[in-house]
Amino acid sequence: MLRRTLRAATVVIAGGLLLLVASIPSVQAQSGPPGQTQEEQKPDGKEDGKEKSVDQAKAEEEQAKARAMAEYEEAAVKLPRSAGAAECVWTGRRIASLLWRDDIDTANRYIGLYDRFGCSSEHLKIAFRCVVQQGPIDPKAADRLASRVHGCWISPTEPTQSSQATSGATEKNGTIPN
Repeated sequence: MLRRTLRAATVVIAGGLLLLVASIPSVQAQSGPPGQTQEEQKPDGKEDGKEKSVDQAKAEEEQAKARAMAEYEEAAVKLPRSAGAAECVWTGRRIASLLWRDDIDTANRYIGLYDRFGCSSEHLKIAFRCVVQQGPIDPKAADRLASRVHGCWISPTEPTQSSQATSGATEKNGTIPN
């Protein structure tokens, strides 16, 4: 019994030493040569490139937030309270986009949320009618759909810029572009 206990203890100690010895080279590789500080250890400028891309991503994210806030403020100014409220704008535009993409079930779930917020169902109908009347959109161009839905949400009776471009292409070619 004593032999088994000594063997088990020896195995545990040997395993611990093995792990300790194996981890020393990786710790030395991370810290670099002795006497060199963290600031002096810049590997080929790769860190600077990552930081720039992170900074660019943050700047783009800030621009997107500012653009979204401007769209909500524009809606609040131009539309009556029930259609111009931020929650109504967000859910209404989402519903119109889902209906355009034939996702009726999900749109129906959002309509329940839209109604709970007390938003104007009439404005939703008019805005979706505006989107439909402007003709087909390239299914791969999600940003075109989003801009058309936003334009129709803000002013559903006026044609948006994308519809004017589509009608111009229709007059030239005689066909409606996809």
